[in-house]
Amino acid sequence: MMTVTICLGSTCYLKGARQVVERLQHLVTANNLKDKVELEGSFCLGMCQLGVNVTVDGTVYSVTPDSVDSFFETEILARLSE
Repeated sequence: MMTVTICLGSTCYLKGARQVVERLQHLVTANNLKDKVELEGSFCLGMCQLGVNVTVDGTVYSVTPDSVDSFFETEILARLSE
């Protein structure tokens, strides 16, 4: 199971964390990946300047509401198809 953690701290929240979470939830469901991808929320990941911080199996990425679809394709779908 792949773990994807989204920072919900105040800085990331202001930069669109809620929209990122909602879009990732939609993409996971639409691609029938609920049994392969676990979405988690976390408070501050310590890299506020990057925000919205998202980790995939421990690697940190900076994701915006506008980049979440491409992030999903390159960092989640691509890893699951390896």
